[in-house]
Amino acid sequence: MNDKIVLPIWAMGLFIVVMNTTMFNVSLPSIINDLQITADLGSWVISSYSIGYALSTVIYSRLSDIIPIRRLLAVGLVILGLSSVIGIFAHEFSTLLAARILQSAGAGAMAGLGLVLASRYVPAERRGRAIAMISAGSAMAFGLGPIVGGVISEYFGWNGLFAITCLVLVILPVLYRLLPKEQPTPGRFDVLGALFTVINAASLLVAVTQLSVLWLAISIVSFVAHFWYLRKAQETFINPELLQVNGYRKLLAIGFCVLMVNLGNLFLMPLVLSQLFHKSAMSIGLLIAPGAILTVFMTRFVGRWIDRYGNVRLLLIGHVTLVIVLAIYSWEAVVSPVVILCGYLFFSPALSATLSSLNNETSHRLSTNKIGAGMGLMQLIQFFGGSISVAVCGLLLEAQSAIPLTQAFRHVYELLLAICLCSIVLLLSYRRSARALVT
Repeated sequence: MNDKIVLPIWAMGLFIVVMNTTMFNVSLPSIINDLQITADLGSWVISSYSIGYALSTVIYSRLSDIIPIRRLLAVGLVILGLSSVIGIFAHEFSTLLAARILQSAGAGAMAGLGLVLASRYVPAERRGRAIAMISAGSAMAFGLGPIVGGVISEYFGWNGLFAITCLVLVILPVLYRLLPKEQPTPGRFDVLGALFTVINAASLLVAVTQLSVLWLAISIVSFVAHFWYLRKAQETFINPELLQVNGYRKLLAIGFCVLMVNLGNLFLMPLVLSQLFHKSAMSIGLLIAPGAILTVFMTRFVGRWIDRYGNVRLLLIGHVTLVIVLAIYSWEAVVSPVVILCGYLFFSPALSATLSSLNNETSHRLSTNKIGAGMGLMQLIQFFGGSISVAVCGLLLEAQSAIPLTQAFRHVYELLLAICLCSIVLLLSYRRSARALVT
């Protein structure tokens, strides 16, 4: 496989897939108004995609152990493309929600299989650059998504957002031709285990977002049942042996914390700019975009630094940078939009370097036969952390409605700062155990 050609194209596809989340964030008010639905119901346009995206990511990764990547990618992108066509003509909430759920079922192919592809076919000495390039597609989407969503919604309506996602059907035949031709590997896919995983994640997320005791009870029961199943079954969807890999559990916890910080910040920045400084969706996108653009520019350097200096060193540098930015945000973000603009110029590249280093380190920890399952679980934990973060940040802001907005935003940013500091503690512990293992 010529990774110098394949991976940039893959990053473009991932850019479209991830942007499919951020575009709809700024268009949600228009959707609620046009379809005459409540804000609570409208939030499912975003959350249903996020939940499905996280779950389908780990499913595609797990399937890659027994089914060729080319075939899985074709299935995923066809589902994503056709469901986007349905969304273009959606004029009722039920049709819109169905289109978003179907989109999420296909979108996970790009995120889940990308890291598997890089881990499986790119040599270890160049893998850092490969993973950094894939991560840059996501970072760019987070920055440009609000701009694209604002422009399309304003001039073409929110249905036009689905047309952008249809572009994956153009990328599919190119990637299908360039990807390695693998042979199916004998194996068993644990359907019941996958179903347990879906119920675990979905029920817990719904319990948090809806503050529902009933859903929390359902989630607890599903986790207990899943745990019992893992003890009895063989070749399960979530491989318990992964948790015995040295350092893997700490890397999972770090991934959870990092995505909490990332999506929490991406949730808060537009609210600060909108509610405190009365910026439009277009202006918000323009203030966030420079950081995302800089991240793409820095990709080639970050990848080289990872390959030259190692993952852990880049992880530490990225974490320290994130802590500094969050500390500034917790006190100064409410002062001026310029603070947010300048802070994100450092936050976005640091976040991209952190995730690239984390994913690369994880791939080195896993044996070849565990890469699909291990990288898939890592991404599920990351996306789950991000989804929990958005829900918690929203609930905390609502709980502080009686105090000034400036104080409320500061308190939530202080929480994200605390989470990032916890992640540094985990990273230092991981570094000590890794050094002890080498000696």
